[in-house]
Amino acid sequence: MNDPLPTVAPNAAPAPAPASKDADQLDLIGILYYVLAAFAALFSLFPLLHVGMGIAMLSGGFDQPGNGPPPPPAVGWMFVAFGSVFILCGLAFAALLVFGGRRMRQRRNHTLCAVVAGVSCMFMPFGTVLGVFALVLLMKPETKALFHAR
Repeated sequence: MNDPLPTVAPNAAPAPAPASKDADQLDLIGILYYVLAAFAALFSLFPLLHVGMGIAMLSGGFDQPGNGPPPPPAVGWMFVAFGSVFILCGLAFAALLVFGGRRMRQRRNHTLCAVVAGVSCMFMPFGTVLGVFALVLLMKPETKALFHAR
């Protein structure tokens, strides 16, 4: 009953500091950016249908007797070109989301993370919600300090 309170030995290592709430939220948003990038990459592949249709037009897949004249080759090239551009833009957007999520988890390039958060707002509805949450978090002084402490 009269035991003294336990004391910390002078050579004992100090207890690790608890992780800040903002750091945990940055990690979570970074992971959600990876998930959003996967969805963006998936949706960016939908124009493959247009590319396939353009290739079919160019190779004569729509040339059937009784249906009238086939479409001109320029139409097929337009389908291929526009579909390819949309696919490349969508994959570049997905890569930007992955890069921004990685930098956010590393606490590097605060400005880049804010730009990626703003750009992600274009991908409605999930990107908008995630981008707004990320922007609110990134504008807090405590979060800016996490980036500058690195």
